[in-house]
Amino acid sequence: MSAYDEIKAGLKREPRSWLVTGAAGFIGSNLLEALLKLGQRVTGLDNLSTGKNSNLEEVKSLVLPKQWENFRFIQGDIVDLEACRAACRGTDFVLHEAALGSVPLSMAEPLRCHESNVTGFLNMLQAAREAGVKRLVYASSSAVYGDDPGMPKVEDKIGQPLSPYAATKAMNELYSSAFARAFGFDSIGLRYFNVFGPRQDPQGAYAAVIPQWIAALIRRSEVYVNGDGETSRDFCFIENVVQANLLAAMTSSSEAVNQVYNIGLGRKTTLNELYQMLNSVLRDQLASASEPKLTYRDFRPGDIRHSLADIGKARRLLGYWRTQSVEQGLELAMNWYLKHLGC
Repeated sequence: MSAYDEIKAGLKREPRSWLVTGAAGFIGSNLLEALLKLGQRVTGLDNLSTGKNSNLEEVKSLVLPKQWENFRFIQGDIVDLEACRAACRGTDFVLHEAALGSVPLSMAEPLRCHESNVTGFLNMLQAAREAGVKRLVYASSSAVYGDDPGMPKVEDKIGQPLSPYAATKAMNELYSSAFARAFGFDSIGLRYFNVFGPRQDPQGAYAAVIPQWIAALIRRSEVYVNGDGETSRDFCFIENVVQANLLAAMTSSSEAVNQVYNIGLGRKTTLNELYQMLNSVLRDQLASASEPKLTYRDFRPGDIRHSLADIGKARRLLGYWRTQSVEQGLELAMNWYLKHLGC
């Protein structure tokens, strides 16, 4: 039995109380779904600025009625300390996903990004500490590696941030470390590499590449590539991220706590390769699919060129191991988009 299977079995035997911030968003709603299916009691906090009620409604449709009764939703903002305090009351574990998670948005609106990602994060740390929360697990980002040229990326070597978003995530790690030393409050940071999967929004100027490209391919519209297509990323299916959060929250290893971990697959894929994968998956699932035009344009400011996770530390200390490959994840994601984009 894997470490993840053991954690899930233990949670079913002994349910806990959880707070998921950003619960109506992409990652948050997937965490919510997993926790409710395990019989956990969950509070969700979201200001619905990027999260959607439709995500919560979909989770409701996927869990049992008695499981849904274990969920309460608070519409509130993490920049409001009192909202954070109200959400943390009676909570065992916090999974903190609420943030403005976009490099280009942070370039356009750095003050807004700071308010949400730094002030909001500090509010959550303070509220969780006051409420006696056992542990806070938070979303960091591979963006903290910045201009470090090393490959693959290892946790103890980061460079200078290339965007305000990257700077905010680096500050999250500094604050969590300070709270551990100053107050003895435990947390674990997860440096997500490029996460994708069901309920990731394909719309808007700041949409991530996979949902944006899937939507374009399904609709037979033009696909845009930032740069020459040889930019590479470690694309990680959402179920791997759910696993990492639960392992981090429930680890009993003192060595594993107050650390940051890379969460990815340990495999890099170029954008050109990704395009071919998506076309192949779509042709398998939609016989009438035709390959649209691929258009290259300028590199996007603030983006790093290559990204690849060394997941050895998460494997060793948390028992993390990828459960879906890129190809498997793309097939699962494509099924969802075909259904929800009206195809």
